[in-house]
Amino acid sequence: MRIETLNLKNFKVFKDARIGSIPAFCVVVGANGTGKSTLFDTFGFLKDCLTYNVSVALQKRGGFSQVVTRGAGDDADIVIELQYRMEIEGYERLVTYRLEIGQEKNKPVVNRELLRYKRSSYGSPFNFLNFSKGKGYAINNEEDFKASDKELTREQQSLDGTDILAIKGLGQFQRFKAANAFRQMIENWHVSDFHIDAARGSKDVTGYAEHLSQRGDNLQLIANSLYENDRKTFERILQAMKERVPGIGDITPESTSDGRLLLKFRDGAFQDPFIDRYVSDGTIKMFAYLVLLYDPKPHPLLCIEEPENQLYPQLMTELAEEFRGYSNRGGQVFVSTHSPDFLNAAKLEEVFWLVKQDGYTEIRRAADDPQLQAYMEDGGQMGWLWKHGFFPGADPR
Repeated sequence: MRIETLNLKNFKVFKDARIGSIPAFCVVVGANGTGKSTLFDTFGFLKDCLTYNVSVALQKRGGFSQVVTRGAGDDADIVIELQYRMEIEGYERLVTYRLEIGQEKNKPVVNRELLRYKRSSYGSPFNFLNFSKGKGYAINNEEDFKASDKELTREQQSLDGTDILAIKGLGQFQRFKAANAFRQMIENWHVSDFHIDAARGSKDVTGYAEHLSQRGDNLQLIANSLYENDRKTFERILQAMKERVPGIGDITPESTSDGRLLLKFRDGAFQDPFIDRYVSDGTIKMFAYLVLLYDPKPHPLLCIEEPENQLYPQLMTELAEEFRGYSNRGGQVFVSTHSPDFLNAAKLEEVFWLVKQDGYTEIRRAADDPQLQAYMEDGGQMGWLWKHGFFPGADPR
C-alpha cells in the first residue's frame, strides 16, 4: 500500500494544504518553522489516535486548541484525508480515508470517519465505513464489492466513545477487510524520533522487540536478535556498513557478565574492537538506519527527519540510495532535510517544498515548476538549485 495524496485542513500550520502524486521516496525541504515536522506528525497523530484515542493524541500535542489552525474559528474541524492504493479481492483500488475532528463541550469528537473506494471502474466511490460521533456502519461482505448488482450488507455499530476511531475496533475483524488492512498499515508506520544518546550504551539482554523503536533505544537488542536468528540479514547490514562507512571491519553484539548487551565495532586499523560508547555519532546513526532499512519485516511507511545530522556530507548520496532502495522493495519513505548534498541525490519527481505565507503553509511539488524542470533537464542538481534560491518562496529572507 502506498499513500498517493494527503489533504490537510486546520492541522496546525496547514489551514488548507494538499500534497499529491506522492512518490515511494519523498523528500521534503523548507525553511525552519514552515511545518516539515508538522507534516510528518500527521502520520504520528493518526497512529496515536489508533493506538490510544483522539483525546490522548491531542493531549500529547497540547490539546485541541494547539492543534487546530489558529484563526480557524471555534466550530472548525481538523481534517485529515489520505488516499492510498491497496489490493482488495484481487483488484488494486484507490482507497480514501477521511477523518474530521471537532469539539463539543470542550471535548474532542470524531465528527466524521469515512473509508471509501469504487466498486467498479465507473461511478462514485462507495462508503465501506461511515461513522459519526461514535455511531455508524461498516460493510461486512466486501468480497461482493466487484459485483455491482449484489447488495452489500451494512452492519450498524456503536463505539465506546465519541473520540474513538472506528477502524480501531472494526479493524480487528477480518470481515471488515478495508478497515482491517488500513489498521494494520497504520500500526506498522514508523515515525522516527531517533536519539543518539538513547541508542548508545549497554541494554538489558532480556526482552522482546520486533522492530527498531522510534528513539532507537533498543538498537542493541534488535542487532543481537538479527545476529543470533537471522545472520543473513545481519551480514547484509554489516556489508552495507563496510561500503558506506570507511574503516568499519566488523560489528558484533556481546553479552556482559551482568546480563547486559553491548555493540562492539572493529576498526580495520586496530586489533581490539571499540564499544559503542567510543564510536562516532555518525557511525551509530548509520548503523541504526541500516538496521531499520533492512528489517526482515519492513514498515509500509518510514518518516525520517533530517538524517544528515551527525553524518558526513559525503554519506548523503549513499544514504539517499539506501532510502530509495527501501522504497523500491515496497516500502514508502518520507525524508525531510536541510542538506543540499542529500537533495542532490534526489530526483525531480521526488522533491516537495514548503512555503509559509501569512502564517499558513502550502506544499509545492518540484516537478510542477517549469523552471526547476528545465534546469534539471539541462543537468542541474536539486541541492544546488535549492541552495541558490531557485525554489520560489522557500528562502525565509
